[in-house]
Parts: sequence; C-alpha cells; structure tokens
Amino acid sequence: MTRSITLGQYIPGESVIHHLNPRLKIVILVLVLVLLFLLETYSGLIFALALAVALFVLAGIPFSYLLRGLRPIFYIALFALIIYFFFTSGGVVLFRIGFLTVESEGVEQGLFIVARLVALVLFSLLVTLTTTPLSLTHGIGFFMKPLRYVGLPTEEVAMIMTVALRFIPTLMEESQRLMRAQLARGADFETGSIFRRARSMVPLIVPLFVSAFRRADELALAMEARGFRIGAKRTRMHQDVILFRDWAVLFFVLALIVLALNINI
Repeated sequence: MTRSITLGQYIPGESVIHHLNPRLKIVILVLVLVLLFLLETYSGLIFALALAVALFVLAGIPFSYLLRGLRPIFYIALFALIIYFFFTSGGVVLFRIGFLTVESEGVEQGLFIVARLVALVLFSLLVTLTTTPLSLTHGIGFFMKPLRYVGLPTEEVAMIMTVALRFIPTLMEESQRLMRAQLARGADFETGSIFRRARSMVPLIVPLFVSAFRRADELALAMEARGFRIGAKRTRMHQDVILFRDWAVLFFVLALIVLALNINI
C-alpha cells in the first residue's frame, strides 16, 4: 500500500545520485528551484523537465514512482489551468463559454505554470527518494546551525521535520486501512454529494488521530531508550565527508544551470 505514496519514501540504490553528499544535494536542489523560477521560456523549461526525467533514469527509480509523485498535485494543476484559461486575457480568442473566453495567452501561461510546478515536484521527489531520512536530517541540521546563536534548537527542528516526512506514508497507509475497515462495516465514501462524502470521512478522523498519537508516543519511548536527549551533543558513526566526486557533480550541475539559462534566452 505504501508503494502508492512516494513522499517520505527512500528507494535504495547504487547510483551516483544516491551516494551524493546530502548537504550538496540540498544545495543543488535549492539552485535548481531558483533556476526554475528564473526560466521564462518553454525551451528552458522543457530542458529542465528532460533533465529531471534523465536523473530519474540515472537513479534507477521506476517511472511509476514519478507518476505517483505527481498525482497529489493533479487538482492544484487543474485549478491553476482553470484560473489561467478563463481569467487571463490576451492573444487570440480560442472559444467562448457564456460570458467567459479562453484566449491563447491564458492557455500558454497556464501550461507554463503547470509545467514549472511539475518540474518543482520532480526535482524535490528526486532528493527525497534517493536520500535516507537520517542523512536528510543531518543535511538540514548542518545548514540550520547558524540559527543556534539565536536560541533555536536546530538539530531538534531538523529531526522533527524528517520524522514528519518519514511518517507521511505510514499515516496514509493507516488511513486507508481504517477506510477499508469502515467499508467492510457498510460505510459509503463514494456516493452522494461532495458534502455528504466529506461528512462520511469524519469517522476516520478520530481513530487516525489516536493512532498518530500512539505512534508518536512509541517513537518517543524508542528514542529515549536509545539515549536521545534534547540539547545533548551527539556524534555520528559515519562522518559526512564531501568527496571529490561530490564537487565534480556540483560543478557539472552548475554547468547545466548555465546552459539552461542560455537556452532560456
């Protein structure tokens, strides 16, 4: 069941992307996200999408994970398309629906925004699918270290973020298990108006929250049993060393960013 949920999962592999230093992964992800907002032409954006797909192939991640990762943003993309199609004027009028018109400028902008959103999700998924939660925690904590001087417990915040990310698939699986149990007892989640279907979800909320708190309590006990203490200085068995390979990948990505900006002109 968890295979239908990609957010928070890690897929083991031996690719260069898997073995890339997590700190450099975060740096590269930030640079790529900034690049996506700088791209203003379809040529540059198509290059970025092609690069994302190529990286998925290089990492050995099945395309089914790619499609499942895009599924949660379907309604967001659909809503964006409707807004741009019907409320952006300019260009040739393609067709009319009552007093609303769909013009070519709105279609172009809507498709461009959706393509940018898809690229954002793909690159973010690539990082989470190829990085273990623990490595991601150390990477986030490293960049948050300067905030310790203003009293922010950076390592604890990074741990909370990673645990939340890790338990998304678990909670989704739990909700689907509860839904199947309710269906076996005669519940109906698929017929009726949207408000009726929303009300039918209410019986799932209480047991889901109870299960979430129970898992949180078990996790806290397990962490305390393993010596986790808030504010304590912790060491690592495996040191996070940046290798020459990591720097080479970083410079290669910078070259691709420059190429994408040139294509964008």
